[in-house]
Amino acid sequence: MDRTLAADLARLPDLLDATRRAAAEALATLDERAVVPAAPKPADPEPLPERGHGTEAALAAFRTRWEPRLSASAGPRYLGFVTGGATPAALAGDWLTAAHDQNSNSSMDGAGQDLERETVGWLRELFGLSDAHTGTFVSGATMSNTTGLAIAREWLGERLGVSPAEDGAAALGPVRVLSGAPHSSIAKALSFLGLGRSSLVRVPTLPGREAVDPAALDRALADTPGPAVVVANAGTVNTVDFDDLPAIAALRARHDFWLHTDAAFGAFAALSPEHAHLTEGLDAADSVCVDLHKWLNVPYDSAVQFTRRRDLQARVFQNAAAYLGPLGEHPDLVHLTPENSHRLRALAAWFTLRAYGRQGHREIVERNIAGARALGAALEEDPAFTLLAPVRLNVVCFTLADAPDPARLTALREAVSAEVFVTPTVHEGTAGLRAAFSNWRTTQADVRRAARALRTAAREIA
Repeated sequence: MDRTLAADLARLPDLLDATRRAAAEALATLDERAVVPAAPKPADPEPLPERGHGTEAALAAFRTRWEPRLSASAGPRYLGFVTGGATPAALAGDWLTAAHDQNSNSSMDGAGQDLERETVGWLRELFGLSDAHTGTFVSGATMSNTTGLAIAREWLGERLGVSPAEDGAAALGPVRVLSGAPHSSIAKALSFLGLGRSSLVRVPTLPGREAVDPAALDRALADTPGPAVVVANAGTVNTVDFDDLPAIAALRARHDFWLHTDAAFGAFAALSPEHAHLTEGLDAADSVCVDLHKWLNVPYDSAVQFTRRRDLQARVFQNAAAYLGPLGEHPDLVHLTPENSHRLRALAAWFTLRAYGRQGHREIVERNIAGARALGAALEEDPAFTLLAPVRLNVVCFTLADAPDPARLTALREAVSAEVFVTPTVHEGTAGLRAAFSNWRTTQADVRRAARALRTAAREIA
């Protein structure tokens, strides 16, 4: 064994303790650190060491060279994208995930698959899905949407008497995928799956909304020959708008289509009694996407995909090799996603659900919604700002009231980046900014601090 490696093995408890102290210090200073540090001039890459100096030296180099440049994305005022943090339990679970280093794709290796299936069952209950849905962990919403649409592609083949998994996507001929306000990952998935970005047909939305117009969808389906795919939204990116899921599902009485619902973070509305009605009809979907490193507050990368047609899922992703388990009635996870290697992502989710339960995660969701409402109200009262949409759930979509051009919005975003991080967007042709609340640490004090920073910066750039 390499002498440095052997020395690290002998000192492993001390090295882990040093790493624990470094992590604890980083988390303890989240409130004081710049949310997005000022970007220094990029350093020249260091050469690969010929001989290493061990974990302790690597930790010291990381803390000097890289840690000061990392954003405080685990903290309470990182409101860009839809980014959660990691609850204490989720962090513990993720650390143990690395320590045990399980490839949980095979039933021949321990309890990883059973732990994942138990966690999926808890999540299914959390989101109000029936036992007709089976689920599998994947890396994020993009992979969840891709997996769901891959199953939809095989369903199209079933309807047409071919198998894209065997014969290729070209065997389907022209395909139409209809949606009102699809997330960008949908087009990416269609490109990846060989269906093509041009197969995505945008259906008109309701006036002033990002929710699809059910009547327009009805007409579009009538104009689409043969079976189709519909992508419904349970929480759009800009305004967290929800399609009328029961109304869309009811269209299957007249049209033949696969219903995929992108509920990446909107599914968590089911935890709040005040907002649970938004997810009514989610169970009717043939496949569902939910991203867990958003509102479940587990570390990147973690998401889950659900489907009613596990048989088609296994047909797409089955992997035949002597060292893999059989397909069987309950396929090993290796037969259900694009990944042959599959870290035990479920453990962090299992930990946080086991530690805090439905009530604990409901409290996070409702506190985040209250925070979004408070920031929206504060900006609405300030003549420097205009809301681009009502605050429906956990996202505030806003812009400058005067000359909201991208350059001024970039200046505003950069001016507040030490205090609060928001991301740029365009809504109905107007450039704007988004503040998305999904971190378990965020409080009303953080909302006031973010509002104050935005107001001050708006005055300075006026």
